[in-house]
Amino acid sequence: MYRFKNLLRSYFSFSKKELNGIFVLFILMGLVLIIPYLYPLFVKDEKYDFESFRIEAERFRASATKREREQKKGRSDQQLSLVKPVYFEFDPNGLSDQRWLKLGLSAKQIRVIRNYELKGGRFFKKEDLRHIYSISPEQYKLLEPFIRISSTTSLKDSKNFKANYKPEGIQFRNIAPIIELNSADSIELESVRGIGPAFASRIIRFRKRLGGFYRKEQLLEVYGMDSVKYDQLKDLIKVNQELISKINLNTFTFEEIRRHPYLTYKQMNAIIQYRSQHGLFKSIDDLMKIAILSEEIIRKIEPYIVLSP
Repeated sequence: MYRFKNLLRSYFSFSKKELNGIFVLFILMGLVLIIPYLYPLFVKDEKYDFESFRIEAERFRASATKREREQKKGRSDQQLSLVKPVYFEFDPNGLSDQRWLKLGLSAKQIRVIRNYELKGGRFFKKEDLRHIYSISPEQYKLLEPFIRISSTTSLKDSKNFKANYKPEGIQFRNIAPIIELNSADSIELESVRGIGPAFASRIIRFRKRLGGFYRKEQLLEVYGMDSVKYDQLKDLIKVNQELISKINLNTFTFEEIRRHPYLTYKQMNAIIQYRSQHGLFKSIDDLMKIAILSEEIIRKIEPYIVLSP
C-alpha cells in the first residue's frame, strides 16, 4: 500500500516550474476561448453604404439614358433637316446638287449620280432613275410622279448610250462608277456596293499608313476584307500608282516610316543603322545585305521607295 502511494505521488506531483507552466497554459487557453467574444467590442466591422451606391448607380443610368435620347433626337432632327423633301417637277439629267438635296437625296446619293453622269450616263425614261442603286424603291416611288424627261433626249442618244454602257450579260442597274482607291474620299468609297462607313474609314487609314495602294489586291490586307467581298469589289475599283507617296531610302527618318505596315520597328532601325554605317543606298538590292530583311519584305516595300541623294 505504501509503495502504491509513493507511485501515485511520483506521477502526479509537480515541481514549482511545472506548476507555473501549467498556470500559463490555462491562461492562454482562456484567452483563446474569450477572444472571439471580446473582438467585436474593440474592432468595428466596416459598413458599406449600399443605398448610397444604389442611388449613384440610378443617377448614372438616368443620365446615360437621357444623353442617349438626346443624341438620337439630335440625329433624327439632323436627318429630317437634311432629307425632308420638297417635291417639284424635274428632269434628272443635269439637275443641280441643290435641287437634288431639295428632293430629299443625301450627299452620298448625289455623288453616285454625279459619278454616273461623268461616265456618260443619261436618263432616258423615268425608270432609269430607279436603276441608280443608291436610290431605294420607296424613295423612287415618291419621286416618280414628278420626273419629266426632256424631249431633247432622243431615241438615237438612248441607243448610243446603251451600246456603250450596257454590254451583253450585264444589267443596267449594275452599272456603277469605277472608284480610284488612292484618291477616293469616304463618300466615294461608300458609293461602292459592299463598302459602308466603317469599312471606308479602315481603307483610308490603311492607305495612309501604306502611302497608297499599288495594286487592288492590297485591299485583302485591310481588316475585315475577305476573298468573297474582294471578288464583289474588284471590278468597281482601280488604282493609280502615280498617286503613291514614296519614301526616299537615303533621307527618311524613323518618324516618317514608323507606321508603315510592311516593316517592324527592328527592320526600320536596321535600315537606318546600315545607312549610317555604310553610306547611301545605291540600289534597292542593297537592302538584301541587311540580314533581318527577307526578299519578300523587300519586294513588298519596293513600290514605296525612291533612291536619291
